[in-house]
Amino acid sequence: MSIEVIRSGLLSTVQDEGRFGQRRYGIHPGGAMDTFAARVSNMLVGNTRNAAVIEMTMTGSELRFEDDQLISLCGADLSAKVDDMDIPMWRPIVMPAGAVLRFGQCRSGLRTYMAVAGGIDVPVIMGSRSTDLKTGIGGIDGRALHVGDKLRIGKPSTEASMILDFWGTKRKSDVHRVKATAWYFSSNEWPGYHEEPVIRIVPGIEDRGFTEESLRTFYEEPYLVSPQSDRMGYRMQGAVLERKQAREQRLSEAVTYGTVQIPADGQPIILMADHQTIGGYPVLGQVARVDLPILAQARPGTRVTFRQITFREAEMLWLEQERHLRLAENFIRSRMVAGMEELR
Repeated sequence: MSIEVIRSGLLSTVQDEGRFGQRRYGIHPGGAMDTFAARVSNMLVGNTRNAAVIEMTMTGSELRFEDDQLISLCGADLSAKVDDMDIPMWRPIVMPAGAVLRFGQCRSGLRTYMAVAGGIDVPVIMGSRSTDLKTGIGGIDGRALHVGDKLRIGKPSTEASMILDFWGTKRKSDVHRVKATAWYFSSNEWPGYHEEPVIRIVPGIEDRGFTEESLRTFYEEPYLVSPQSDRMGYRMQGAVLERKQAREQRLSEAVTYGTVQIPADGQPIILMADHQTIGGYPVLGQVARVDLPILAQARPGTRVTFRQITFREAEMLWLEQERHLRLAENFIRSRMVAGMEELR
């Protein structure tokens, strides 16, 4: 089973949850930028949460399905179509053999995630299938998708196989049509994807080195996502953060996804999925984990407001999100078995 890349798009890569345990070698985890959308997309097709998906940025790829496949699309709305049919998001979809999936205008967000039942089958390197563009490992030869690539698909779960068999064998007269379930992952359960998102930050001890006026302004006035932003880090444009005294010598320290660094120009940099493993800039704080997917969907020019919260608040937000996701996973698994006839 495979999918052929007819058009590559702006930046489409194979990603999973990341390459962990390799920091001592200077290799960052990487993985999907919007971990929430990637995880839900995998849920909807019966995959494990770490199955490899395709991450598409701003403009999607054009993909031909060489076999019947069960897919889902979550994250940014890139106007997916098969022929003249709009393809709905956040739900399982049966794509018949020969169907060509195309994407158009980016209506909202920045990155969309296409999961396929069985996952994208590329080699596991250092515990992950994720593409690391900087080191050139993972995915397909460590690079973005190219025209002519053939993406192999792994073995679908029992639930996904049942759906594919149901429509491939019992409904032969109807098998050439795209089918989508009547049920879907509700927007009520999404993170706060908004045009002007509010990003919550747990302050670090180094925020004491900035003037009170600077910190007050940082948490009151919006910043813009700079065009000089990528999978490594988002540069923010707004009020300058001023230090109480001239910058002192400091040792580099470990950084992670969501670390807020303040370089000499006083304009924040928020480290993203492909961040370096250590950094020498002062650290203002850490973006709450539940808000990282929101930031990952912010396009250049997006107005972002920051709000300070405690570590305990960030922890409780994450635990609540995990509880909802696990409930959703159980529901989805039951619907995949019981609700095949709901495909339309």
